[in-house]
Amino acid sequence: MWLAKMAWKNIWRNRNRTAITMSAIFFAVILSILTSSLKDGVFNNLVKNVVGFYTGYVQIHKQGYWDEQVLDNCMEASPKSINQILGHSNVASIASRLESFGLISSGDLTKGVMVVGIEPEKENLITSLKNRLVSGGYLLNEDRSVLLAKGLADQLRLKVNDTIVLIGQGYHGSTAAGKYRVKGIVQFGSPDLNDKILYMPLTTAQDFFSAYNMITSYTILLHNINDLSSTASEIRASLGREYEVMTWADLLPNIKQHIASDSNSMKFIQGILYMLVCFGILSTLLMMMIERKYEMGMLVAIGMKKLQLIFLLVMESLLTVLAGCFLGIMASIPLVYYLNKNPLKMGGETARAYERFGFEAIFPASTDPGNFFNQGLIVIAFGLAMSLYPIYKVIRMNPLTAMKQ
Repeated sequence: MWLAKMAWKNIWRNRNRTAITMSAIFFAVILSILTSSLKDGVFNNLVKNVVGFYTGYVQIHKQGYWDEQVLDNCMEASPKSINQILGHSNVASIASRLESFGLISSGDLTKGVMVVGIEPEKENLITSLKNRLVSGGYLLNEDRSVLLAKGLADQLRLKVNDTIVLIGQGYHGSTAAGKYRVKGIVQFGSPDLNDKILYMPLTTAQDFFSAYNMITSYTILLHNINDLSSTASEIRASLGREYEVMTWADLLPNIKQHIASDSNSMKFIQGILYMLVCFGILSTLLMMMIERKYEMGMLVAIGMKKLQLIFLLVMESLLTVLAGCFLGIMASIPLVYYLNKNPLKMGGETARAYERFGFEAIFPASTDPGNFFNQGLIVIAFGLAMSLYPIYKVIRMNPLTAMKQ
């Protein structure tokens, strides 16, 4: 107990030294938390943009559909399955789709097209499709009209209220053909989607393909994307083997690989930051050892055991590191929150390049509490690890030599 009291008094005996040590830890914690929060925020924003294009966070198909994406592998829309999926607490919304391919014709121009039957309002909740309108109006459930991607409309020289002819192969080999009005034009950042996609109401698509009450997928929006894997596993277990449940990472492995690659690069940068943190803390400890060499030599000379002196130094280090970490975490909370609400924005050609591909040119910070807790623990661990140096010096210290110096 007396060692703890002595450690507390020693901390405040030289306020300038303590302030310098705490400052090193304080700024180390802030930098560490900011780096981690920005990294998570940027990747979460990237996933949000990618998911918002088309895929959703989770898709459910009939077993085997993803390996052979043909209309004959579609499934019957089931209210029971929908209720089972919505029964999971992390599921925010679900939308049904019917997807296949066809030929779109206007005048003497013809092009292959991806036909997607959607539930307009539910689809908008998941992919914000209505916000991508550049002209015309959005679909209603009862419409016999279509939305065209802008690139596709430009290639076919189509405008709002023009008429298109659609031909394809329907369910179980039936012939699919129809004439539809262009109600609106949407624009995607992804060139692949922008050049080939056509939307129509789900009931209109089912009628076109003669696939009444049939769908190819359920697309799901989640409340909390951090529970993505566990939610997908729970849905998979509740629906059984008739269905395949795939996350966005399963649907878009290239994007997952890109994020993993960038994440490894960020870990390297964080490693350099941690090295700077260690050097900053170590430098203050070196200064402390030089200033207190006479004091520690005298304490051992008058009878204090080296083990007691080691405990004293460890307690001082622990109190200083904990105080610096606590203050750093408290100071970083409003800073991270501000960067979450007012993210860093890129400008110039970089911003335009991001926006052309449908990505927001911003760097938001994540407010995940885990970042504050984990980074605080890491800096505490580094601070205590650096305390091994004073311990080493005490073990090897000669009291007489220390007092002479």
